[in-house]
Amino acid sequence: MKLDGLMLWVPDVRAAVAFYEAAFGIEAKWVRDEGDYAQMNTGEVTLQFADESAAAGSGVAIRATRPDIDAPGFQLALTSDDVAAAFARAVDAGATVAAEPVTKPWGQTLAYVRDLNGVLVELASADD
Repeated sequence: MKLDGLMLWVPDVRAAVAFYEAAFGIEAKWVRDEGDYAQMNTGEVTLQFADESAAAGSGVAIRATRPDIDAPGFQLALTSDDVAAAFARAVDAGATVAAEPVTKPWGQTLAYVRDLNGVLVELASADD
């Protein structure tokens, strides 16, 4: 097995795509004309957005992720050559600050934001 993709069920796929493009510079690979599904260009593992209302049609139940409740028990991890700049860009685009950038004793810089739907996103320098 290998991880092929990560699906985030969201209330508004187009808004999620626009946010990830503005906040993190991740471009959309494609968005369905109906606006209920999208894939982002993120490298080997595809980040996908699907409309929450489609979950039941897939035979699954989900708990909606929202910015006004605790973040779900997972995070997205993005690497950057300049974590402070990536953090500032994300916040300027509407991300909520979860933890300011800090350099850890092992030398890696980490910061955390929450996206417009409340998903926790780690911004990290490359782990050498």
